Amino acid sequence: MIQIAVVEDEEIYVKQLTEYIRKYQTERGRSIKVTVFGDGEDITENYSGGFDIILMDIQMQFMDGMTAAEKIRQMDQKVIIMFITNMIQYAVRGYEVDAMDYVVKPVEYFSFSQKLDKAIGRIRSEAKEFLMITIGEGIVKTDIADIYFIEGQGHNAVFHTLRGDYSSRATLKELEEKLIVHNFFRCAKGYLVNMNHVEGIVGSDCVIHSVHIPVSRTRKKEFMNKLLQNLNMD
Repeated sequence: MIQIAVVEDEEIYVKQLTEYIRKYQTERGRSIKVTVFGDGEDITENYSGGFDIILMDIQMQFMDGMTAAEKIRQMDQKVIIMFITNMIQYAVRGYEVDAMDYVVKPVEYFSFSQKLDKAIGRIRSEAKEFLMITIGEGIVKTDIADIYFIEGQGHNAVFHTLRGDYSSRATLKELEEKLIVHNFFRCAKGYLVNMNHVEGIVGSDCVIHSVHIPVSRTRKKEFMNKLLQNLNMD
């Protein structure tokens, strides 16, 4: 899930940007969570990271976007910052805080969607880590972020991924040890799920791309804690 912060003090632009992001999410088939801040002070106070992209208005009442970006850069070097402004002369200062781009008001969807493509492309290129999956007499190189969940079937593990399913001679125990640092969780004896793809929980099952996967009773509490943490709700 891509985490986007919108820092904007004008309600009309907050509404427009969130609608644009919702439209983009539908068109591109991406999972995006939006968090809105009404001023630079709000996002910098107790900033703890966790965002992939920050859409930052430059002119705000209490703390302007440039000052807020400078404070954020002291704590977070990786987050992508894009300024929102109707005064381009301010946007050119963005190089001082390593801003990737700027969005000019009034915001047009087509231009905005292209800038989001560019930002998300940078995230994926920087974040990619691969797993080599042995299948039969060959090997498949798979982006770990594209693995939805892994299912144990006897002595084999079935990888359910963005590109399809792959069966490999492996145990969930060894895969769990390798993938736990990538936010995978053993929700039941026969399942290892990528928490970044969990959409919610229905009864005793978690849901990943419309597939219901059982969560064992003994692991449900820990699973729920991880799910809430993953959604920035704890």
